[in-house]
This record gives sequence, C-alpha cells and structure tokens, in this order.
Amino acid sequence: MKRISGEIRKKAKRIKLLLLDVDGVLTDGGIVMDNRGEEIKRFDVRDGHGIRMLMRARVQVGFITGRSSRVVTHRAKDLGIRIVYQKVYNKIEVYQKIKRRTGLQDQEIAYVGDDIVDLPILRKVGLAMTVRDCWTGLKPLVDYVTIREGGRGAVREIVELLLRAQGKWGEITQRYYGE
Repeated sequence: MKRISGEIRKKAKRIKLLLLDVDGVLTDGGIVMDNRGEEIKRFDVRDGHGIRMLMRARVQVGFITGRSSRVVTHRAKDLGIRIVYQKVYNKIEVYQKIKRRTGLQDQEIAYVGDDIVDLPILRKVGLAMTVRDCWTGLKPLVDYVTIREGGRGAVREIVELLLRAQGKWGEITQRYYGE
C-alpha cells in the first residue's frame, strides 16, 4: 500500500458508506457474453473478502452501476450487500436517494468510479477514489488513485486504507492471526 497523506486519512476516518461502480472497479471492465446473451463477470476474491471485512467494521457498502446483470445481483447477495442500483442512467440522482435513505452526509460517503459517468458523484462525496486503469481524466480530480487495477484487488486496497485510517484494521484482522 502506498503512503497515505494526512488529508486522505482525515477524510477516510469519517466514512460510513463505501459506494462502488461495478464494471471497471469490481471487474476489469471487460464484458463476456455467452451464446444466450448472458453476462459473465470475473470478480477478485480478495476484493470480496475486503468488502466483508469492511462490513464487519460497520461500514456499509453499496453498488451503483450503469449496466444491469444478474451476475451483479448474485455477487451482491453473496456478499450481503443490500444497497444495489443497476441500470442507472443518472448516478447522481441515485446517490441523492441513497443519502436520503441512509441519512448520511457527503463527507461520510466514499465512492470509487472509473469513468467520466462517475464524475458527478466523485465531485460530491467526502472521499473520491478511482482505480489505476481508469479514464485518465479522473486522476487529477480524485483524492486517491489505487496502485491496483479494477477487478485486480483495487477494492481490497481501498478497504485496507479505510480500516487503517479508522483504526479498525487490527480489530478486524486479529481473528486471522489466532490471537
């Protein structure tokens, strides 16, 4: 993990909800379709485990994606994620709806996107992040760019950043060390 500035740590401490785009963040952005038109997506198991750790630390997680896919529904269910919005054409509208439903303020929400369609949310949230292989126009506009690529451990990197900044990393990982 790269060195995190004090400003990013300060923002990360406040986060109570991590919202994620799916294609390009939880996946590498590729879309594979079988001969029936069914989508197949590859998810990184470490990203999924990181999401579970974050949720154990009482930080909510949600998905906002422009595409609609049963694979995403299954992945969200598998991880216990209840905030799932698919086939979203106006992400900022959905973001506002999530804020109303959760009662959270912008500074308590982090978002990870990878393309220009994510920009409206990235400009509002308390902690704006993107993946290394994002659309390059996002990089100067966000707080944090991951070392890892989308679908290749970037979300896990972000989870560790949040847990460490909030002082929860030791508590959440203690069970793995057997102590």
